[in-house]
Amino acid sequence: MASTLFRTIQIHPFLLYPTALFSRRNGVLYCTMKSSQTQTATQEKQQPPKVKVPQHALKKTVDKITRDYEAIIGIETHVQLSTLTKAFCSCPYNYGSQPNTSICPICMGLPGALPVLNSKVIEFAVKLGLALNCKLSLNWKFDRKQYFYPDLPKGYQISQFDIPIATGGYVDLDLPLEFGGGHRKFGITRVHIEEDAGKLLHSGNGDYSQVDLNRAGVPLLEIVSEPDMRTGIEAAEYAAELQRVVRYLGISNGNMQEGSLRCDVNVSIRPVGQSEFGTKVEIKNLNSFSSINRAIDFEISRQALLHSQGQSDQIVQETRLWEEGAQKTVTMRKKEGLSDYRYFPEPDLPEVILTPEYVDSISNSLPELPEAKRRRYEKMGLSMQDVLFLANDMNVAEYFDATLSSGADIKLAANWIMGDIAAYMKNEKLSINDIKLTPQELAELIASIKSGTISGKIGKEILSELLAKGGTVKGLIEEKDLIQIADPVEIGKMIDKVISENPKQLEQYRGGKTKLQGFFAGQVMKLSKGKANPGLLNKILLEKLNGQS
Repeated sequence: MASTLFRTIQIHPFLLYPTALFSRRNGVLYCTMKSSQTQTATQEKQQPPKVKVPQHALKKTVDKITRDYEAIIGIETHVQLSTLTKAFCSCPYNYGSQPNTSICPICMGLPGALPVLNSKVIEFAVKLGLALNCKLSLNWKFDRKQYFYPDLPKGYQISQFDIPIATGGYVDLDLPLEFGGGHRKFGITRVHIEEDAGKLLHSGNGDYSQVDLNRAGVPLLEIVSEPDMRTGIEAAEYAAELQRVVRYLGISNGNMQEGSLRCDVNVSIRPVGQSEFGTKVEIKNLNSFSSINRAIDFEISRQALLHSQGQSDQIVQETRLWEEGAQKTVTMRKKEGLSDYRYFPEPDLPEVILTPEYVDSISNSLPELPEAKRRRYEKMGLSMQDVLFLANDMNVAEYFDATLSSGADIKLAANWIMGDIAAYMKNEKLSINDIKLTPQELAELIASIKSGTISGKIGKEILSELLAKGGTVKGLIEEKDLIQIADPVEIGKMIDKVISENPKQLEQYRGGKTKLQGFFAGQVMKLSKGKANPGLLNKILLEKLNGQS
């Protein structure tokens, strides 16, 4: 019977809910519901009237916030784990696959189908808990979180309630210099495991929505921060640091555009000096770090304006959406409380017990994390701008470290990677793993310039070819006869030739137009095909131009 039912669902993938929710179009049955626009409009009628926030008033409000109000910001972050199969069944999950092609009775919650925990989920959760400096629970369980939504087939979500796997951690990060710089430490309340719901595919006209259950049952780690952030930029940088951490750990790709990292922000404000928190508002639909920053700044301004107008009672606990086009938040729905979810222990999954030996083995396998890498780079003498750039991407950091391991000068290696190599990757839309230049050859290039074998200009020409085609530095130098000319006699002859061919410029130079030195140097470099040693060239040139030799 279960097998027959499952085959029917595969043929008609949207037959999951009562027939009152469905309509038939061209022989296909669709799950239908009111459009989001209708729902929002209905809910907004139940809210107090909207307060328009003119641009000039917003600026005035922002100034007032600085003086009179303090924002309290916390973030709930969902990280989708890069496991081969879902949390409680053997279905794979591939982003962008055809709807309802990776589903089974277990992730659909059909009667009689029992979940089995994916052990990789435990491993990844322990890794993240340790990386976020949390205390791990060695004995924990799963719970059922009850709520109905069309893309949640079971009518409940397997999650963790009173005994999460990790609690009481923190994140250290450095703010970019353009945002004031400085070190920040934000607390982590808890990290817990849960499964994802499906996804609604809305029709163009809003008449109906279809349900794709491919994502149902995909393992998530939810990271709940302490309300330690005070500005939009702090919140955005916190989220960016979590992305770096999960990528360094290899537990998630952290791509926000794919939904692999999703942030819900909680914002409230209070008068400066007040210890009691204000009314918390949740903001969803944040798909980039810049939108996190802008949404928070707007919401702070909106709430502060209501306070300043004596309408603080209109700030209610609710969920709001960030509208990217309009650059504002709008009401979505009233926020549920814990009692609404009716948590109780998941009866189909046993208690999980972690041994200290298991935790230690995972702890010993952790890579160097972003914060440790930044501190190591800082001790090397690199500027904070260099440190933040190099440690931001794990692959860039590994490339930099490999270049140093091959004997490269620290500052020169950083400059080449952050300058010419980064520009090439941006123009060609490549990652550092895609370029042909190896770290060993970059170190060889830096050494060749530093030793005077080739000039910096020739080094740039070699770099361009190595990035695009590969090869070796020594091979290109020999093949194209690029060894720098460092013989004073030979350079002197070239200078004499250039001076004799440009008597007018020589007269102008000796008449006071000393900037013409650059003209003569350029002509000599052109004659030498870029191979003349620049330092030696300029020394001899000055002597000859000033009639000293």
